[in-house]
Amino acid sequence: MAFRPLILLPLGVFALFGYLAYQGMQKGDQPLPSMMEGHAAAPVRVAALGDGAPIRDADLRAPGVKLLNFWASWCEPCRAEHPMLEKLKDEGVVIYGVNYKDTPEAAGKFLADMGNPYAEIGADAGPMALDWGVYGVPETYVINSQGVVVLRLAGPITAGNLESLVRPAMEKAAQ
Repeated sequence: MAFRPLILLPLGVFALFGYLAYQGMQKGDQPLPSMMEGHAAAPVRVAALGDGAPIRDADLRAPGVKLLNFWASWCEPCRAEHPMLEKLKDEGVVIYGVNYKDTPEAAGKFLADMGNPYAEIGADAGPMALDWGVYGVPETYVINSQGVVVLRLAGPITAGNLESLVRPAMEKAAQ
């Protein structure tokens, strides 16, 4: 029986795939690119949610550092990050909320059960999440006094990324 080099091809392809997968895992978490960082905040297009007034463009250009948080009641990572938002609110951080692809009833129940960390809130009226480049919820944006986005955080705020990403971005936004 003669040696057939093509028999080794599947093994070589598998080894190459394993090597590339291993190399990819060594890179660690890479942030998703953001078209917003360093640019003026996109327009606010929300409908009223609940009794309060919805967020306005002027809110994102008001003095001081603020956060804009896209969230939904059906989103488990949003539930996981909620205590961090409450903590930031207790520290005096202004947080605006945009409820994403949700019903007013479900959003209201979520806030009644978990607490409302938002200074103002609105429901995404359609194109706002697209304008902001939202991949999914939760997503949080740190915005400075001029209405410029300093940081986009895709995923929930955790104790770790609060200290390593969000707080440093808030300090930068305050300058």
